[in-house]
Amino acid sequence: MASNGILDKVAIVGMGCTPFGERWDKSADDLLVDAVGECLESSGTARDDVDAYWLGTLSSGQSGLTLSRPLGLDYKPVTRVENYCATGSEAFRNACYAVASGAYDRVMAVGVEKLKDSGFSGLLRADPPADGTASELSLTAPAAFSLLDPAYCAAYDVHPDLMREAMTHVAWKNHVNGARNPKAQFRSEVSKEKINNAPKVAGRLGIFDCSGVSDGAAAALVVRAEDAYDYTDRPIFVKALSLVAGPMRGGMDPAYDFTTFPEVVRSAQDAYAQAGIDDPAGQLSLAEVHDCFTPTELVLMEDLGFSPRGEAWKHALAGDFDLDGRLPVNVDGGLKSFGHPVGASGLRMLYEAWLQLRGEAGPRQLVGPELALTHNLGGRPGGCVSFVSIVGSSLG
Repeated sequence: MASNGILDKVAIVGMGCTPFGERWDKSADDLLVDAVGECLESSGTARDDVDAYWLGTLSSGQSGLTLSRPLGLDYKPVTRVENYCATGSEAFRNACYAVASGAYDRVMAVGVEKLKDSGFSGLLRADPPADGTASELSLTAPAAFSLLDPAYCAAYDVHPDLMREAMTHVAWKNHVNGARNPKAQFRSEVSKEKINNAPKVAGRLGIFDCSGVSDGAAAALVVRAEDAYDYTDRPIFVKALSLVAGPMRGGMDPAYDFTTFPEVVRSAQDAYAQAGIDDPAGQLSLAEVHDCFTPTELVLMEDLGFSPRGEAWKHALAGDFDLDGRLPVNVDGGLKSFGHPVGASGLRMLYEAWLQLRGEAGPRQLVGPELALTHNLGGRPGGCVSFVSIVGSSLG
C-alpha cells in the first residue's frame, strides 16, 4: 500500500466515553454532551478552543448539525462521516490527518449512536433496492458470520466440538473482562455452560456468540505530538492509522473460503509498516478487536498476525488472549460486553487504550503496557471495510 504513515505526528490528550447500554434516560444529544464534556475536562480544554470536529454516526444524524446543536458550537467546522462499523474510527482517522496536515491545532473526533430507540432489535441499514438475490442483502449479519465456524473447521480439520469450545471461551473471556468495567452494557460474568446452552440465532451461533445492541458515545481530542505535554503529562501517541475497503467480490467468488478477511490482513500489514512492527504478537501490549461474533474474533487473531493460520482456536483455549495471557484481547469486554452503537465503538476501543496506557483501567489494568491496537470491521465476510490503529505511551 502507498501509505506514508503518521508515526508520532499527533497525540491524544483527552478522551471521554459514556456508559454503553439501553440508555432510555439519554438522547443522542445528551450522550454527545456527556462524552465531549468528559473529553474536554480530561485535557483542561475549553469547548471553544477546539478548532474543528469530526462526528461519526450511522443513523443518529445526517450532518455536522448533529453535534453543533447540542454543544452550542458557534460556526465551527463539523464534518459528519460514516463508514459502516468503522464509523467512529473514521472520525478519528480524519481528525488525526487534519492535525498532521497543519490545518488545525486542536481537533476532536466524536462518535455516537442511539440504536435502542429505533424500535428494531438490530442495526438499521438503508440498503439500495434489489431483487433479493445479492448475497450481501439476503443474509442477516448473524447468518453471514455463522459461516466462519464450519468453514474454519473444514479448512483446518478442527473438530466442531473443539471449535465450539473455543467460541465459548471467547464469549466467556470477554464477559469476564466486561464485568470489571463500569461503563460496559453487560457487567456480569457468564458461565461457559450458559453460553453453550443459549438459544441459537444462526448456525451454531447462540445469543452469547453475538454482540448486543446499545447506545453510547465517545470522544478524543487530538493535537500535534510536540504540543501534547502542554495538555497532559500522559498523552498517547498515534503510531499508525490504516483503513481499506475491499472489492466485495467474496460473495461471487467460489474460491472465497470464509476463514479470513483479506481487508483485515491488508490494513494490518499497512499499520504494522507505519509503526515499524514486525512481530505484532510480541510487540503489542493489548488489542481491542471487532468481536461482533465469537468466530470473528478467532479469525481476526490470525488475520492480525497474533496466531498462525489454523492455530487461533488452540491459543484461545490456552488462555493466550485472556487478561493475564501473552496478548490480552478485548480487555474492556469488547463488543460482547459493550454492545455496538456503530458510531461510537471505534472510539470506545481507543478509550480503553487511553486508560490502559495511562495506568487508569482499574481492576483490569495491565502491567506496563506500551503499545495498543484497535480494530474495526464493517460489512461482512466477502466484502468489508477494515480499520487498524496503533497507539503508544511514548514517542519513538
